[in-house]
Amino acid sequence: MLANREGQKVPQATFRTRTQSGDWKNLGTDDIFKGKSVVVFSLPGAFTPTCSSTHVPRYNELAPAFFANGVDRIVCVSVNDAFVMNEWSRSQECGNITMLPDGNGEFTGKMGMLVDKSELGFGKRSWRYSMLVKDGVIDKMFIEPEKPGDPFEVSDADTMLNYINPKAKKPDQVAILTREGCGYCAKAKALLKELGYAYSEVKLDHSDRSRVVGAITGRGTVPQVFINGKHIGGLEELQQWARKAA
Repeated sequence: MLANREGQKVPQATFRTRTQSGDWKNLGTDDIFKGKSVVVFSLPGAFTPTCSSTHVPRYNELAPAFFANGVDRIVCVSVNDAFVMNEWSRSQECGNITMLPDGNGEFTGKMGMLVDKSELGFGKRSWRYSMLVKDGVIDKMFIEPEKPGDPFEVSDADTMLNYINPKAKKPDQVAILTREGCGYCAKAKALLKELGYAYSEVKLDHSDRSRVVGAITGRGTVPQVFINGKHIGGLEELQQWARKAA
């Protein structure tokens, strides 16, 4: 049985990290947690499917909402060495997250979350969980249910944010389809930036632009803008939408 440690202090441990310049740097528990409100999520391994496709990106995406609601730092812990964690970081949407290598499993073991995944060739790894830590004391833990496989039901970013503030405003999800050299696309991106939206740009080349845009939107031109799952349209529709939203 994996123990819930709410009300207890986080264990003392040393995290062996490497800086961008290639220097080794030891971080202790106090360096991470002392005097801060910290959201931690721990996962089985770098580059693994759920961790890469969902767990890390969503925490990164919701980071502004966490920070606006009193969280000072978001930390991802994995029983991987610093080289693996750094390489994974470069391939992930994780600019708002501290990626912390627990290479020896010291912290994870003291948390009681070290599990045997030898059947996958992983050896000892972390069970998937999340927690809110306030000045070194565990305020809340969300531990995935103990069942076969890699359950991912309660340690997600949305569950944690809902615990911190059920009414927290989440960042809008904005995407824009564009092509190189499109003046209307440039104007649409400038308007989105002016409106304060952090958008994801999907650049299409001339060989497949019309087919992709047509299949997704029923239109034949770019830009095409989507906000929170709603198709806004091209530049003119975006301008009209912005005026109504003002």
